[in-house]
Amino acid sequence: MSILSQKLREKRQQRLDDETGCEPKPWGGQLRVALVYPNHYYHAMSNLGFQAVYQLIQQRDDCLCERFFLPDRDELELLEKLQRPLLSMESERSLTDFDVIAFSLSFENDYIHLAQIFDLGRLPMWREQRSADDPLIIAGGICAFLNPEPLADIIDLFVIGDAEVLLPPLLDQINDQSDGRQAPRQQLLEQFARQDGYYVPQFYHPRYAEDGTIAAIDVDGDACLPVKRCWLDDLNDSACRSVLRTPHTAFGTMSLVEVSRGCSRGCRFCATGFVYLPPREKTAATVMAQLQPSLCSGATAGLVGAAVSDYSALDEVTEQVLEAESDVSVASLRIDTITRDQVQTLKQSGQKTLALAPEAGSQRMRDLINKNLTEQQIVAAVTLLAAEGILNLKLYFLIGLPTEDERDVDELLTLTRRIREIWIEQQKPLGRLGTITLSVNPFVPKAMTPFQWCAMDGQADLKRKIAVIRKQINRLSNTELQVESLRSAQLQAVLARGDRRIGQILPELAAGKNLKAACRQHHLDPEFYAQRQRHHDEILPWQLIDSGVDRSYLWNEYQKALQGKLTRPCQNNCDRCGVCQL
Repeated sequence: MSILSQKLREKRQQRLDDETGCEPKPWGGQLRVALVYPNHYYHAMSNLGFQAVYQLIQQRDDCLCERFFLPDRDELELLEKLQRPLLSMESERSLTDFDVIAFSLSFENDYIHLAQIFDLGRLPMWREQRSADDPLIIAGGICAFLNPEPLADIIDLFVIGDAEVLLPPLLDQINDQSDGRQAPRQQLLEQFARQDGYYVPQFYHPRYAEDGTIAAIDVDGDACLPVKRCWLDDLNDSACRSVLRTPHTAFGTMSLVEVSRGCSRGCRFCATGFVYLPPREKTAATVMAQLQPSLCSGATAGLVGAAVSDYSALDEVTEQVLEAESDVSVASLRIDTITRDQVQTLKQSGQKTLALAPEAGSQRMRDLINKNLTEQQIVAAVTLLAAEGILNLKLYFLIGLPTEDERDVDELLTLTRRIREIWIEQQKPLGRLGTITLSVNPFVPKAMTPFQWCAMDGQADLKRKIAVIRKQINRLSNTELQVESLRSAQLQAVLARGDRRIGQILPELAAGKNLKAACRQHHLDPEFYAQRQRHHDEILPWQLIDSGVDRSYLWNEYQKALQGKLTRPCQNNCDRCGVCQL
């Protein structure tokens, strides 16, 4: 074995040695599934959905699952020098050794890594270039629910909905139980295309008008149109939690458990809030049963959900975790529901930084996005955190929201200065002064939300607004500014709102070309996808997916946003958006 090969093997082995949780299965005659996360190992291992899918496959007697990740720079250099393919984490097998390759798609910007993964895996990226002897390529995750079209010429089958509902029957049908053999590829795909929850793009053919918009979508045979998203009715039936832990991720060896899925708040910019409706919760008993194996002195339970502060059993779970001499951690707290007891518990558990999400500085913008927050509530929450001795504060803001102007940006800065004054006033008696961090991100309109028709703010306007914010924040001590790359945000918008034609640019992006150059090579205009306002009746690329939320409801919410009108949080089994009627 060469020295370079040994380095690769040692790195892989070190990761396995550091992990605690499931043991790899011996290579055998089961259905072999390669689970691929198109980013680096440490990003993947912080993703609870990725871990849940791994566990769902691995717990089956008739399946074997091994993991693949985007190589980091050192690994990539070694692979290129050795001219070796990408190999699995568990047993160093190639992608071509597997029956099924399953991609977990959480972030649109990870799409550019697919070309690299296919190349390293010695597999054609385009579906039409693969044969029936190649692995079946499937994909799931929130990006598959929102808009699968940019990857429609790559992926054989998209899973549209919750893995707990859709993955078991998919594996059952692939792994034909009647004779122990896999069913023929084309027969399988035709079978899935007739079922809710599975989108098989080869049976759908968009036609384009002269102006570049979609004129119609033709469908082969009796494939479903639209393809309905499927979800798990009772979240207590989900075992979504950490099954593998490693000390090298953002969450370290923290035991993560999903306590809720979906959000009732209806923030109009939030894709997660709409695509995971209806809101569902686990009972305290279920959460504690799933945490129990990892609770001990010094352990930390991380509670995960779209709106953890709204979890009805939050205090009950927190109390039981503390009684087990373990700590509790949450990513952020809802400004209007935060309590002193919750803050004290998190401080006792060692959290030095807490995050709040006002999302917008002006009341006009907060009403537009249906945040249902007043400045008084924001100030009260900040005062509580500071008075209880939380050292650092992180604030999340969006810029470039629809109709935003200079006055809204000025009010964001005014609110920040007021928050800083409160922070200093409350913390000076404690003899220390932490840091306030503003995380300011460009607004990207997302599919399946009321803002899916909106244009993204232009790059010049965003640069000007950020320059104004940066100039003012740089004058404030103990205050930092984090801004997402505008290039990254523009790329995200194009990939999130693109049609099938956008998939053509992925190899160029992977090779290092910028977005404009990649689009120009294929006679595409990035502003057509990102900065163009869509009209009410336009056929949207993602329209062939039915999230369960009525399109008319989303449009009405968009109109209410422009009028500054608020919508109350949804209630279970109401008839407002259409989800609960399905």
